[in-house]
Amino acid sequence: MAEYGGTGTCVVAGERIARYGFPDGHPFGPDRHDAFWREVVAQGLDRRVLLRAPRTATRVELERFHDPAYVEFVVARSASGEGFLDGGDTPAFKGVFEAASDVVGASLVALDAVMTGQARRGFVPIAGLHHAGRARAAGFCVFNDIGVVIETLKREHRLTRIAYVDIDAHHGDGVFYAYEDDPGVVIADIHEDGRFLYPGTGAASETGSGVAVGTKLNLPLPPGAGDAEFLVAWPAIEAHLERHTPEFVLFQCGADSLAGDPITHLGLTEAAHVHAAARLCALADRHCAGRILGFGGGGYNRRNIARAWTGVVAAFVEAA
Repeated sequence: MAEYGGTGTCVVAGERIARYGFPDGHPFGPDRHDAFWREVVAQGLDRRVLLRAPRTATRVELERFHDPAYVEFVVARSASGEGFLDGGDTPAFKGVFEAASDVVGASLVALDAVMTGQARRGFVPIAGLHHAGRARAAGFCVFNDIGVVIETLKREHRLTRIAYVDIDAHHGDGVFYAYEDDPGVVIADIHEDGRFLYPGTGAASETGSGVAVGTKLNLPLPPGAGDAEFLVAWPAIEAHLERHTPEFVLFQCGADSLAGDPITHLGLTEAAHVHAAARLCALADRHCAGRILGFGGGGYNRRNIARAWTGVVAAFVEAA
Protein backbone atom coordinates (compact mmCIF):
# COMPACT_ATOMS: atom_id res chain seq x y z
CA MET A 1 0.00 0.00 0.00
CA ALA A 2 1.79 3.13 -1.25
CA GLU A 3 1.63 6.52 0.45
CA TYR A 4 0.05 9.28 -1.65
CA GLY A 5 0.09 12.99 -1.17
CA GLY A 6 -3.38 14.39 -1.60
CA THR A 7 -5.90 16.86 -0.32
CA GLY A 8 -6.72 17.86 3.22
CA THR A 9 -7.80 14.45 4.56
CA CYS A 10 -5.37 11.95 6.07
CA VAL A 11 -6.33 8.26 6.24
CA VAL A 12 -4.27 5.89 8.36
CA ALA A 13 -4.61 2.33 7.08
CA GLY A 14 -2.58 -0.82 6.54
CA GLU A 15 -1.85 -4.33 7.68
CA ARG A 16 -0.75 -3.34 11.18
CA ILE A 17 -4.25 -2.22 12.16
CA ALA A 18 -5.95 -4.84 9.98
CA ARG A 19 -4.59 -7.49 12.33
CA TYR A 20 -6.62 -6.07 15.21
CA GLY A 21 -9.43 -8.58 15.05
CA PHE A 22 -10.43 -11.72 16.89
CA PRO A 23 -10.34 -15.28 15.50
CA ASP A 24 -12.79 -18.16 15.24
CA GLY A 25 -15.72 -16.32 13.67
CA HIS A 26 -15.76 -13.47 16.17
CA PRO A 27 -17.89 -10.52 14.90
CA PHE A 28 -14.86 -8.23 15.14
CA GLY A 29 -12.78 -10.22 12.68
CA PRO A 30 -9.53 -9.14 11.00
CA ASP A 31 -11.25 -8.81 7.59
CA ARG A 32 -13.02 -5.56 8.52
CA HIS A 33 -10.15 -3.35 7.39
CA ASP A 34 -9.99 -4.86 3.91
CA ALA A 35 -13.75 -4.53 3.42
CA PHE A 36 -13.26 -0.80 3.93
CA TRP A 37 -10.10 -0.49 1.87
CA ARG A 38 -11.50 -2.29 -1.18
CA GLU A 39 -14.33 0.24 -1.30
CA VAL A 40 -11.92 3.15 -0.88
CA VAL A 41 -9.98 1.95 -3.92
CA ALA A 42 -13.14 1.21 -5.91
CA GLN A 43 -14.27 4.80 -5.40
CA GLY A 44 -10.84 6.26 -6.19
CA LEU A 45 -10.59 7.82 -2.76
CA ASP A 46 -7.15 6.32 -2.19
CA ARG A 47 -5.77 8.91 -4.63
CA ARG A 48 -7.61 11.82 -3.01
CA VAL A 49 -6.27 11.43 0.51
CA LEU A 50 -2.96 11.63 2.31
CA LEU A 51 -2.29 8.01 3.22
CA ARG A 52 -0.21 7.27 6.28
CA ALA A 53 0.91 3.99 7.84
CA PRO A 54 0.15 3.06 11.45
CA ARG A 55 2.79 2.92 14.14
CA THR A 56 2.98 1.29 17.54
CA ALA A 57 1.99 3.40 20.53
CA THR A 58 4.54 3.47 23.33
CA ARG A 59 3.81 2.39 26.88
CA VAL A 60 4.07 6.04 27.92
CA GLU A 61 1.39 6.94 25.37
CA LEU A 62 -0.90 4.08 26.41
CA GLU A 63 -0.56 5.09 30.04
CA ARG A 64 -1.76 8.61 29.33
CA PHE A 65 -5.21 7.02 29.61
CA HIS A 66 -4.74 3.47 30.91
CA ASP A 67 -3.59 2.27 34.30
CA PRO A 68 -0.09 0.73 34.13
CA ALA A 69 -1.26 -2.44 35.89
CA TYR A 70 -3.93 -2.97 33.24
CA VAL A 71 -1.41 -2.49 30.43
CA GLU A 72 0.80 -5.10 32.08
CA PHE A 73 -2.17 -7.48 32.30
CA VAL A 74 -2.71 -7.15 28.53
CA VAL A 75 1.00 -7.79 27.93
CA ALA A 76 0.80 -11.02 29.93
CA ARG A 77 -2.37 -12.27 28.22
CA SER A 78 -0.88 -11.36 24.85
CA ALA A 79 2.15 -13.53 25.54
CA SER A 80 0.06 -16.55 26.56
CA GLY A 81 -2.74 -16.04 24.03
CA GLU A 82 -5.16 -17.63 26.48
CA GLY A 83 -8.34 -16.58 28.24
CA PHE A 84 -10.30 -13.36 27.95
CA LEU A 85 -9.40 -9.75 28.58
CA ASP A 86 -12.88 -9.08 29.98
CA GLY A 87 -15.88 -11.14 31.05
CA GLY A 88 -16.15 -13.03 27.78
CA ASP A 89 -16.52 -10.65 24.81
CA THR A 90 -12.86 -9.86 24.16
CA PRO A 91 -10.64 -12.93 23.84
CA ALA A 92 -6.88 -12.80 24.21
CA PHE A 93 -4.72 -13.98 21.35
CA LYS A 94 -0.97 -14.05 20.90
CA GLY A 95 0.08 -10.58 19.83
CA VAL A 96 -3.08 -8.80 20.97
CA PHE A 97 -1.02 -6.26 22.91
CA GLU A 98 0.94 -5.32 19.81
CA ALA A 99 -2.17 -5.22 17.61
CA ALA A 100 -4.06 -3.03 20.09
CA SER A 101 -1.02 -0.76 20.52
CA ASP A 102 -0.93 -0.28 16.75
CA VAL A 103 -4.55 0.89 16.79
CA VAL A 104 -3.65 3.54 19.34
CA GLY A 105 -0.57 4.44 17.36
CA ALA A 106 -2.63 4.79 14.18
CA SER A 107 -4.97 7.24 15.88
CA LEU A 108 -1.97 9.23 17.11
CA VAL A 109 -0.52 9.30 13.57
CA ALA A 110 -3.78 10.79 12.30
CA LEU A 111 -3.87 13.25 15.19
CA ASP A 112 -0.32 14.35 14.46
CA ALA A 113 -1.14 14.89 10.77
CA VAL A 114 -3.99 17.21 11.74
CA MET A 115 -2.20 19.06 14.53
CA THR A 116 0.92 19.69 12.40
CA GLY A 117 -1.11 20.98 9.46
CA GLN A 118 -0.39 18.09 7.09
CA ALA A 119 -4.17 17.59 6.83
CA ARG A 120 -7.34 19.27 8.03
CA ARG A 121 -9.23 16.00 8.63
CA GLY A 122 -8.14 12.52 9.66
CA PHE A 123 -9.75 9.07 9.55
CA VAL A 124 -8.71 5.71 11.00
CA PRO A 125 -10.91 2.72 10.09
CA ILE A 126 -9.89 0.19 12.75
CA ALA A 127 -10.07 2.56 15.71
CA GLY A 128 -12.60 4.18 17.99
CA LEU A 129 -12.47 1.43 20.63
CA HIS A 130 -14.87 3.29 22.87
CA HIS A 131 -15.79 0.61 25.43
CA ALA A 132 -12.36 0.07 27.01
CA GLY A 133 -11.98 1.73 30.41
CA ARG A 134 -8.86 2.98 32.08
CA ALA A 135 -8.35 -0.37 33.82
CA ARG A 136 -10.39 -2.84 31.77
CA ALA A 137 -11.16 -4.24 28.37
CA ALA A 138 -14.78 -4.40 27.27
CA GLY A 139 -16.92 -5.01 24.20
CA PHE A 140 -14.12 -6.03 21.76
CA CYS A 141 -12.03 -3.02 22.88
CA VAL A 142 -8.60 -3.59 24.46
CA PHE A 143 -7.14 -0.06 24.57
CA ASN A 144 -9.24 3.06 24.24
CA ASP A 145 -7.46 4.98 21.49
CA ILE A 146 -9.99 7.82 21.80
CA GLY A 147 -9.08 8.27 25.46
CA VAL A 148 -5.38 8.38 24.56
CA VAL A 149 -6.11 10.98 21.86
CA ILE A 150 -8.10 13.11 24.33
CA GLU A 151 -5.30 12.96 26.88
CA THR A 152 -2.78 13.85 24.18
CA LEU A 153 -4.83 16.86 23.10
CA LYS A 154 -5.10 17.99 26.72
CA ARG A 155 -1.53 17.36 27.85
CA GLU A 156 0.58 17.83 24.74
CA HIS A 157 -1.47 20.40 22.84
CA ARG A 158 -3.08 22.20 25.81
CA LEU A 159 -6.59 22.14 24.37
CA THR A 160 -9.33 22.77 26.91
CA ARG A 161 -12.54 22.14 24.90
CA ILE A 162 -12.66 18.84 23.04
CA ALA A 163 -15.87 17.56 21.44
CA TYR A 164 -16.57 13.84 21.17
CA VAL A 165 -19.47 12.78 18.92
CA ASP A 166 -20.44 9.10 18.79
CA ILE A 167 -23.01 7.62 16.36
CA ASP A 168 -22.11 3.96 16.91
CA ALA A 169 -25.14 1.83 17.81
CA HIS A 170 -23.57 1.17 21.22
CA HIS A 171 -23.16 3.85 23.86
CA GLY A 172 -19.52 4.93 24.15
CA ASP A 173 -19.33 4.14 27.84
CA GLY A 174 -15.55 3.88 28.08
CA VAL A 175 -15.19 7.47 26.93
CA PHE A 176 -18.30 8.80 28.66
CA TYR A 177 -17.51 7.60 32.17
CA ALA A 178 -13.82 8.44 31.94
CA TYR A 179 -14.80 12.07 31.33
CA GLU A 180 -18.21 12.23 33.00
CA ASP A 181 -16.99 14.89 35.44
CA ASP A 182 -14.70 16.74 33.00
CA PRO A 183 -16.33 19.89 31.57
CA GLY A 184 -13.57 20.19 28.98
CA VAL A 185 -14.73 17.06 27.16
CA VAL A 186 -18.08 17.80 25.52
CA ILE A 187 -19.88 14.59 24.55
CA ALA A 188 -22.81 13.95 22.22
CA ASP A 189 -23.72 10.29 21.83
CA ILE A 190 -26.65 9.00 19.74
CA HIS A 191 -27.13 5.26 20.06
CA GLU A 192 -29.61 2.43 20.46
CA ASP A 193 -31.44 2.63 23.78
CA GLY A 194 -29.40 0.82 26.42
CA ARG A 195 -32.47 -1.05 27.62
CA PHE A 196 -32.17 -3.14 24.46
CA LEU A 197 -28.44 -3.23 23.71
CA TYR A 198 -25.00 -3.54 25.32
CA PRO A 199 -23.62 -1.85 27.39
CA GLY A 200 -26.99 -0.81 28.86
CA THR A 201 -25.94 2.78 29.53
CA GLY A 202 -26.41 6.19 27.94
CA ALA A 203 -29.83 7.25 29.20
CA ALA A 204 -30.98 10.75 28.29
CA SER A 205 -30.78 11.64 31.99
CA GLU A 206 -26.99 11.12 31.97
CA THR A 207 -25.72 14.66 31.30
CA GLY A 208 -22.45 14.64 33.23
CA SER A 209 -21.61 14.97 36.90
CA GLY A 210 -20.29 17.64 39.23
CA VAL A 211 -18.98 20.69 37.40
CA ALA A 212 -19.55 18.90 34.08
CA VAL A 213 -23.34 18.63 34.34
CA GLY A 214 -24.80 19.75 31.03
CA THR A 215 -21.67 19.07 28.98
CA LYS A 216 -22.81 15.57 28.03
CA LEU A 217 -25.73 14.72 25.73
CA ASN A 218 -27.13 11.20 25.32
CA LEU A 219 -29.76 10.57 22.65
CA PRO A 220 -31.03 6.99 22.86
CA LEU A 221 -33.00 5.73 19.84
CA PRO A 222 -35.54 2.89 19.93
CA PRO A 223 -34.78 -0.38 18.13
CA GLY A 224 -35.64 -0.06 14.45
CA ALA A 225 -35.05 3.70 14.28
CA GLY A 226 -33.82 4.80 10.88
CA ASP A 227 -32.58 7.87 9.07
CA ALA A 228 -35.76 9.84 9.74
CA GLU A 229 -35.42 9.49 13.52
CA PHE A 230 -31.68 10.17 13.32
CA LEU A 231 -32.21 13.39 11.36
CA VAL A 232 -34.84 14.58 13.82
CA ALA A 233 -32.43 14.04 16.72
CA TRP A 234 -29.31 15.37 15.00
CA PRO A 235 -29.89 19.16 15.40
CA ALA A 236 -29.70 18.75 19.18
CA ILE A 237 -26.14 17.49 18.73
CA GLU A 238 -25.14 20.52 16.69
CA ALA A 239 -26.79 22.89 19.16
CA HIS A 240 -25.00 21.17 22.05
CA LEU A 241 -21.62 21.54 20.37
CA GLU A 242 -22.26 25.13 19.33
CA ARG A 243 -22.93 26.07 22.97
CA HIS A 244 -19.52 24.79 24.00
CA THR A 245 -17.39 26.04 21.04
CA PRO A 246 -14.95 23.12 20.84
CA GLU A 247 -11.35 23.41 19.67
CA PHE A 248 -11.23 19.91 18.16
CA VAL A 249 -13.89 17.38 17.08
CA LEU A 250 -13.55 13.62 17.53
CA PHE A 251 -16.12 11.57 15.59
CA GLN A 252 -16.75 7.88 16.30
CA CYS A 253 -18.80 6.71 13.31
CA GLY A 254 -19.52 3.05 14.03
CA ALA A 255 -21.29 1.32 11.14
CA ASP A 256 -23.25 -1.01 13.41
CA SER A 257 -26.09 1.53 13.44
CA LEU A 258 -26.89 0.64 9.82
CA ALA A 259 -29.76 -1.73 9.01
CA GLY A 260 -28.66 -5.34 8.72
CA ASP A 261 -25.95 -5.37 11.37
CA PRO A 262 -25.94 -8.83 12.99
CA ILE A 263 -25.71 -7.69 16.61
CA THR A 264 -27.68 -4.41 16.76
CA HIS A 265 -31.21 -3.28 15.91
CA LEU A 266 -31.11 0.17 14.30
CA GLY A 267 -32.08 0.86 10.71
CA LEU A 268 -29.88 3.71 9.46
CA THR A 269 -28.33 3.95 6.02
CA GLU A 270 -24.92 5.36 5.18
CA ALA A 271 -26.67 8.64 4.37
CA ALA A 272 -26.88 9.33 8.12
CA HIS A 273 -23.11 8.95 8.44
CA VAL A 274 -22.48 11.19 5.45
CA HIS A 275 -24.82 13.83 6.86
CA ALA A 276 -23.17 13.74 10.28
CA ALA A 277 -19.68 13.90 8.78
CA ALA A 278 -20.49 16.85 6.52
CA ARG A 279 -22.22 18.80 9.30
CA LEU A 280 -19.38 18.16 11.74
CA CYS A 281 -16.84 19.33 9.16
CA ALA A 282 -18.79 22.58 8.82
CA LEU A 283 -18.86 22.97 12.60
CA ALA A 284 -15.14 22.20 12.81
CA ASP A 285 -14.50 24.89 10.19
CA ARG A 286 -16.34 27.43 12.36
CA HIS A 287 -14.74 26.58 15.68
CA CYS A 288 -11.72 24.30 15.28
CA ALA A 289 -9.74 25.54 12.26
CA GLY A 290 -11.28 22.55 10.46
CA ARG A 291 -9.76 19.98 12.80
CA ILE A 292 -11.75 16.75 12.99
CA LEU A 293 -10.64 13.16 13.49
CA GLY A 294 -12.89 10.21 12.53
CA PHE A 295 -12.73 6.69 13.97
CA GLY A 296 -14.37 3.68 12.30
CA GLY A 297 -15.73 2.15 15.49
CA GLY A 298 -18.11 -0.82 15.38
CA GLY A 299 -19.85 -2.50 12.49
CA TYR A 300 -20.14 -6.21 11.80
CA ASN A 301 -21.83 -6.31 8.39
CA ARG A 302 -18.92 -5.91 5.98
CA ARG A 303 -20.97 -4.21 3.26
CA ASN A 304 -22.23 -1.68 5.79
CA ILE A 305 -18.67 -0.96 6.92
CA ALA A 306 -17.60 -0.30 3.35
CA ARG A 307 -20.51 2.03 2.63
CA ALA A 308 -20.57 3.99 5.90
CA TRP A 309 -16.85 4.52 6.41
CA THR A 310 -16.10 5.43 2.80
CA GLY A 311 -19.07 7.80 2.95
CA VAL A 312 -17.45 9.55 5.90
CA VAL A 313 -14.07 9.73 4.13
CA ALA A 314 -15.73 11.11 0.99
CA ALA A 315 -17.54 13.75 3.06
CA PHE A 316 -14.24 14.72 4.70
CA VAL A 317 -12.54 14.98 1.30
CA GLU A 318 -15.32 17.10 -0.18
CA ALA A 319 -15.34 19.39 2.86
CA ALA A 320 -11.57 19.82 2.95
